[in-house]
Amino acid sequence: MTLQPKPRSTLRDFLTSEASGGILLITAAALALAVANSGAAPLYFRALATNLGPLTLLHWVNDALMAVFFFLVGLEIKRELVDGNLSTWPDRTLPIIAAVAGMAVPALVYVAVVGSTPGLLQGWAIPAATDIAFALGVLALLGSRAPASLKLFLTAVAIVDDVGAVAIIALAYTDGVNMTALAAATVIFVLMVGINKAGEMRLWPFLTLALALWLAVFLTGVHATVAGVLAALTIPIVRSPGAPDTTISPLHRIEHSIQPWVAYLIVPVFGFANAGVALGGLGWDDLLSPLPLAITAGLFVGKQIGVFASVRLAVALGMAHRPKGATWTQVYGVSLLCGVGFTMSLFIGGLAFDDPALTSGMKVGVLSGSFLSAVTGYLLFALAGRRSKAALTRK
Repeated sequence: MTLQPKPRSTLRDFLTSEASGGILLITAAALALAVANSGAAPLYFRALATNLGPLTLLHWVNDALMAVFFFLVGLEIKRELVDGNLSTWPDRTLPIIAAVAGMAVPALVYVAVVGSTPGLLQGWAIPAATDIAFALGVLALLGSRAPASLKLFLTAVAIVDDVGAVAIIALAYTDGVNMTALAAATVIFVLMVGINKAGEMRLWPFLTLALALWLAVFLTGVHATVAGVLAALTIPIVRSPGAPDTTISPLHRIEHSIQPWVAYLIVPVFGFANAGVALGGLGWDDLLSPLPLAITAGLFVGKQIGVFASVRLAVALGMAHRPKGATWTQVYGVSLLCGVGFTMSLFIGGLAFDDPALTSGMKVGVLSGSFLSAVTGYLLFALAGRRSKAALTRK
C-alpha cells in the first residue's frame, strides 16, 4: 500500500514562514491603533499604566519582555560574527558601511527638520533604527522577486544596525548611573565570561546569571534591555567542520528555543502595547509638525539615501561588491525597506520622550515613516519583477 503524503498544515506553514513574524507585528500594530481609537481606548491606556509590583504593565513589557528580545538579538549578533554573514571582513564591509550611513543620515535629517524646536533634539536616534522582523517580513512576501543575496544583505545590515541601537540606548539614553549596581553587573558579566572560558556547556548557569545581570543593570540606571545583549554574548557556540550551526551548541539550542516566543509573542505584545495612538482630531498641521515630520522624513528619506548612496559609493570605490544577482533597482528597494523602523524606533522613542503629547507625535511619525518605507519598497520590487517578466516575454 502506497503511503499518501500528509496534508500540509496551514498553521505550520505560517509559523515557519519568514513573513509570519512581520505579519503578526503588523496585525498587532493595527489592532493597537483600532483599540486606541475606539470606545475601549480608556481601558487600553489605563491597563498599560496599571502598576504590577514596582513597574507599570507597559514598563514590564518594555523593560522585562524586551530584554528577552534583546537577548535573541545578542545571540544573532554573536552567531553572525562567529559563523554567519559577518564572519569575515569582506562579508562585513558592505553591511557595516550601509548600516553606519543608514543610521547617520536619518539622524541628520531628523536634526535638520526639528531645528531648534525646544525639547525635540533628544529624539535624534528614533529614525536611525531598522526593524529586522518587519523588513524581512515584507521582503519574504515578495518571494523569488527578491534575490536570496538581498535577504542576507538586509539581515546583515539589520544586525549591525542593532549593535548601533544598543550602543545608543546605553550611551545616549542613560541619565545617571548607580555605581554600586554597575560594579555588581560587571562582576556578574565577568563571571559569565569565565564559565564560558571554563568550557561550561549547560544552559542553566548562564540563564540564572543572566537574570541576575538583568536586575543589576536595571538598578544601574542603564536600560535593562542592554543586559540581554551582554548575557547573549557569553553563551558558548560550538563549531564543527561542515556544520557550523551544530545542534549541540548551547547558542543554537537557546536561540531556537526562544525565537518562536520572541517572534510570535513578545514582539507582537510590544507592538500592541506601544503602537496605540489616538488619531481623532489629527489634521495636516499635526502630521506636519516638527516631531512626526522629522521622524517620517528620517525613516523614509534619510534611510534610503544613507543606505543606497553608501552602497553605490562603496562598490564604485572597489571597497565591496554589489549583492550577487541583484540589480541596482532591487538594492534601492532594500534601501527603502531599511526605513521600516517600527519596533526599535518605538522603543527608542519611548526612552527619548515621556510627555504624552510628544509620545503620540513620535508614534505617528514612526508609523508613517515605516508604512511609507514598507509600501514603496514592496511596490518597487513588484514593478521591477513585472518589467523583468515583460522583457523576457518580448525576447
